[in-house]
Amino acid sequence: MKRNILLIGLVLALFSLAPLSVLSAQERTELVFWGDWTGEGETQINAMVERFNASQDQITVIYSPTQDLITRFLTASTSGDSPDVIIWDRWRTALYAPRNVLLPINDYMEADGLTVDMFFTEAVNELSVGDQIYGLPLTVDARALYYNKALLDAAGIEPPTTWEELRAAAAALTQRAADGTLEVAGFAVSDVGLFNMYLQQAGGSILTEDGTATNFNNEAGLAVLDYWNTLVNVDKVYEPGFEAGLGEGQDAFVTGRVAMQYNGPWMLNFYKSYGDELDFGVVAPPAGPNGDQGGVMGGFGLAISSTTDKADAAWEFVSWWLADPVNAVEWAKVSNNIPGNLEALEDPYFQEDPYLQPFIETLLFAQIRPTVAGYSPMEVDALIPQLQLFMAGDLSAEEALSIAQEQGDLALLENALE
Repeated sequence: MKRNILLIGLVLALFSLAPLSVLSAQERTELVFWGDWTGEGETQINAMVERFNASQDQITVIYSPTQDLITRFLTASTSGDSPDVIIWDRWRTALYAPRNVLLPINDYMEADGLTVDMFFTEAVNELSVGDQIYGLPLTVDARALYYNKALLDAAGIEPPTTWEELRAAAAALTQRAADGTLEVAGFAVSDVGLFNMYLQQAGGSILTEDGTATNFNNEAGLAVLDYWNTLVNVDKVYEPGFEAGLGEGQDAFVTGRVAMQYNGPWMLNFYKSYGDELDFGVVAPPAGPNGDQGGVMGGFGLAISSTTDKADAAWEFVSWWLADPVNAVEWAKVSNNIPGNLEALEDPYFQEDPYLQPFIETLLFAQIRPTVAGYSPMEVDALIPQLQLFMAGDLSAEEALSIAQEQGDLALLENALE
């Protein structure tokens, strides 16, 4: 009996002498982190996850790429299987936050001395409903105009700063074969989802001031569609589907088949990888007929599930990544995204990069999409399909905007919060 007692005592003594790191490793809180970023995006996310996991010994984050993210998240929120942290497309906040699937972080921000003005205010607004904030901005983005320097130099053209200059440049840069086949598109008029940006440049707004109705079936909206029609059907600088006809795996901008295009900062690393083979530049979006600037700020945030029982640990992860300017800069270097942290933008990494500066310039005047519950279905289900039909020649400008207004107003009404 005495021998057994001695053995037990020895085991307890050895356990008490075990390194604290071993005990900490056993006690680490595990966070489940969902997002629909895969491929290169998954690699970028995991780089930050690994950096966080190595920075402390209390929390382990595991990133789980998730298809059909929103549907799965909403289902999991009711079944108790939701993640602790999620990569959140900010524009969905107004529609889904009222369903109580996200955790407000106001108290955490106040406790840590964080204020909205430490971030792009518009991005935080997009993560808010009323006075409740549901996440911090992971990325901020806007479209800017990419241009092929070699093609512009050969034509003696400066990067355009107005609609008029853009039209003239696009026409001069367009090249067609003797039989009329388009060989080089002067400007890619390929993304009808940029309608809101053009509408701002035309002096308009996508919704009425109170957010209860659409506001594009008017002179400003018609000006946008008239401009697109002029570029495509009068000046013939582009043909819908042109890029797809070049073959799979062909980037028309890289190969010089598109001289100018709108795109985001996420393409910079890809285009830079071509080195001397692709000499390109970036400028802020050209202003509209009356000098109005327009840009739409988009991007993602990190949000915490309302059902998690590890909210404190989740907040530590989110704030480490996004509230610390050092880590925000590291995230930018890893992903080539622009972070939502304003102090981070003072780093030389941003200040000395001529490719990033036009995007930062654009973000200073860019507007977020309206934070009303029905905006997402209004744009996706009502507006964009009609714009696509217009570009295909199946609807006139007046018909497209009228139908989009009718369906869009209904979407806003049906999704309005009580």
